[in-house]
Amino acid sequence: MPKIKTHKGLAKVINKRKNDVKIGRPGTRHNTGYKAQDHNRKGRKGSNLSKADQNRLKNLI
Repeated sequence: MPKIKTHKGLAKVINKRKNDVKIGRPGTRHNTGYKAQDHNRKGRKGSNLSKADQNRLKNLI
């Protein structure tokens, strides 16, 4: 049986950690000069992926 390939689009967005998966906030890649300052500030933090989404995406990582 062949190996499952890594989904490259997903691999560029998430960071796999020991116990959870960190994902970046959307809308922070480009054109940030036109966006509100608090929007850009909140986008730096990132967030953790929920357990349900981790189970759904574990074969793609």
